[in-house]
Amino acid sequence: MKGGVSLPPKRRWKGFVVAVLGLVILSMLVPLVFLLGLHNGFHSSGFASDSRSSAPVKIYDRAEGDTSWNPPEGALSRHVDELMHRLEPNLSKDVIKEKVEAKNKTVRSDLTQVTELKNNIVKPSLSIQRDVPKTPQREDQVSKVADTTRITEDSKSVASSDSEKLCELRFGSYCLWREEHREEMKDSMVKILKDRLFVARAYYPSIAKLSAQEKLSREMKQNIQEFERILSESTTDADLPSQIEKKLQRMGAVIARARSCPVDCNNVDKKLRQLVDLTEDEANFHAKQSAFLFQLAVQTIPKSHHCLYMRLTVEYFRSAPPEKDRSLDEKFVDPGLNHYVIFSNNVLAASVVVNSTVTHAKERGNLVFHILTNGQNYYAIKFWFIRNEYNDVAIQVLNIEDLHLDNQNIAADVLHLSMPEEYRVSFLGVEQPSGLTRTVYISVFSHSHYLLDKIFSTLKKVVVLDDDVVVQRDLSSLWDLDMEGKVNGAVEVCPLRLGLLKSYLGDDNFEDYSCVWMSGLNIIDLVRWREQDLSGRYQRLRQKQLGSGEGIVGPATLHASLLAFQNLIYPIDGTWALSGLGHDYGVDEQKINEAAVLHYNGQMKPWLEIGIPRYKSHWKRYLNHDDLFLGQCNVNS
Repeated sequence: MKGGVSLPPKRRWKGFVVAVLGLVILSMLVPLVFLLGLHNGFHSSGFASDSRSSAPVKIYDRAEGDTSWNPPEGALSRHVDELMHRLEPNLSKDVIKEKVEAKNKTVRSDLTQVTELKNNIVKPSLSIQRDVPKTPQREDQVSKVADTTRITEDSKSVASSDSEKLCELRFGSYCLWREEHREEMKDSMVKILKDRLFVARAYYPSIAKLSAQEKLSREMKQNIQEFERILSESTTDADLPSQIEKKLQRMGAVIARARSCPVDCNNVDKKLRQLVDLTEDEANFHAKQSAFLFQLAVQTIPKSHHCLYMRLTVEYFRSAPPEKDRSLDEKFVDPGLNHYVIFSNNVLAASVVVNSTVTHAKERGNLVFHILTNGQNYYAIKFWFIRNEYNDVAIQVLNIEDLHLDNQNIAADVLHLSMPEEYRVSFLGVEQPSGLTRTVYISVFSHSHYLLDKIFSTLKKVVVLDDDVVVQRDLSSLWDLDMEGKVNGAVEVCPLRLGLLKSYLGDDNFEDYSCVWMSGLNIIDLVRWREQDLSGRYQRLRQKQLGSGEGIVGPATLHASLLAFQNLIYPIDGTWALSGLGHDYGVDEQKINEAAVLHYNGQMKPWLEIGIPRYKSHWKRYLNHDDLFLGQCNVNS
C-alpha cells in the first residue's frame, strides 16, 4: 500500500532452529553423562576369578547439592570386607589375626545357633547315625559315613576345633582314628619350597611389568629358576642341598618386597585362590577316600579271618562226625543251670567271650553257652568248639536259619541273624558348656533277640552277651539278682534320656526322664518276658514304624527296642559293664581294671587292624594262640 508502513515478515522459523539445536546438544550430553556414570559407578574386576560384590553406586542429594557417597545399609561393610580380602597380603599380621579371630567368633556363634536349632526340629534334632555291623561279614546293611567331635571327660577343658566337629559329623569314627594315628609330616621342607615357588610365580608377572622394579624382577626370576632346579633334583628333605634355609630366607625376602609394590593384585589374587581351591579340593578328596577305606576295613572280613573260616568249614566235613553226648541235651534245657546266650557270626569273637567267661567262673560245671549264628558260619563255629573244649562247660551252636518255631506271627526276616544294633547319637548336653555337643554310642537288641522266649522255651533266666565283650570277673552273682519284677537288667546311659529323643521316637507314650539302656551284658527274665509279651510288643512297634513311611529297618529297630522295654529295665551298677572301648581313646585304665565286662562297642573292634591298640591286649589274652589253624592262616589279631 502506497504511503503505508511496511511490517517486517514474521520469523517463526527461528524458534524451530533453537529447539532443534537444544535437542541435538541434549542428545549428545545424555549419553556422555550416562557413560561417565557407569565408569565411576563400577570397578574393573580385571582377572579376578570371582567378584564378591559390585562397588556401591554413588547417590547424589539434589536438594542439598551434596555429592558425598551414601552407600545403602550393609554395603559399606561388604566393601570393607572385599578390600580386606584383596589387600590381605600387604596387611600386618596383627590386622589379619584380628580379622580371623572375629570371623572365627562369628562361625562359632553360627554353629551354636545351628546346634540349638537342630535340637528343636522334628527329625534332625539329634544326629543319630547307625554304626556299622559288628562283624565285617554282614553285607545286607551299609553304614552311613557321618561323625561329631569326640568330647570326653578328659577333653572338656580343651574345646575342639569346628572343623573336627564337622569331620566327625560327616565321617564318624574315622575322624577319631585319624586323630590318634596322625603322623608327623614328612619332607616338610620340600613342601615349603613348593609353596614359596608357587607364590613367587604368582607375583612375578605383575612385578615384571613395572619398569621401576627391574632389579626386583631380576632377583625374583633368579630365585624362581634356582628353586625349580632344586626341586627337579630333590624329592625328599634328605636330597636338599646345604644352605637351603638361607635360600629359603632369600626367597621370602624377595616375596615380601614384591608384596609391598603397588601392583594390580587381581592376577596374584587369582593364582593364590587357585592354590587354596586346589589344596581344599585335594584335602577333601583324600578325607573322603580315607573315610571310605576306613569303612571298608570295618565291613570287610580280613583275609586271615576268611582263611580261618574256610579251613574250619572244610575240616568239619572232612572229619568224622563226633559222637553226640546225650547228657548235654539235658543241660541245654535245664533251667537250674547258668545259661549264657551269644549272637555271633565271628569265630574269634565268640571264642573270646566263652574263654574269658569260663576262665573267671568259680563253678564251671553249671555253665551252659548257646551260640546263635547264621548258616554261612555255622559249621566253622561248630567245628571250632569241637576242637577247643572247655572242661565241663556245655556249648551249643545253633543255626538260627534252621530253627523251626511254631509261631505264625514271626516275620520272615527275623529268622535271619542280626547282630545288636549300634548307633552314634550326638546331642547338646544340658550340663555341657554352651555350644558343646556330646556324643554317646549306644547298642540295643536287634530283632533276632526277640526270639529268645521262643528258642529257649524251657528256660527261666538267661544272660545275653554281645560277641564284642570280654569278661574279667565271675558273673555267677547275676543269677541271684532280684530284678523286682523287671524284665531286662542292663547298664543305663543316663546322659541320654528318652526326652532328648522325643522328636525321633514320635507320639508314642514314654517317660521323658527314662534313661537309654545298653546291650552287651543283659540279664533277661524270660518268665516276665512271656507274661509281658515283649516279642509281640516289639513286633507291633516295629511294624508301626515301618508302616509310617520311614521304611528303614535300622531306625525302626531302635525305636521299637527303646519303647518295648519302657518301665521294664532294671538298672545294674555301671561297674558290671564298661563300654566305649571300640571308639573312645580316653577310657580310664582304672575303670578298665575294675569293670566286670569290657564292651568294645563302636567301629574299632579289637579283632580288626583299626582296633584301638591300647585296649587290644585285654582281648588278645583270651585267644587260643596255640591253635594250629590260627598259625596257618596268620591270624595275628
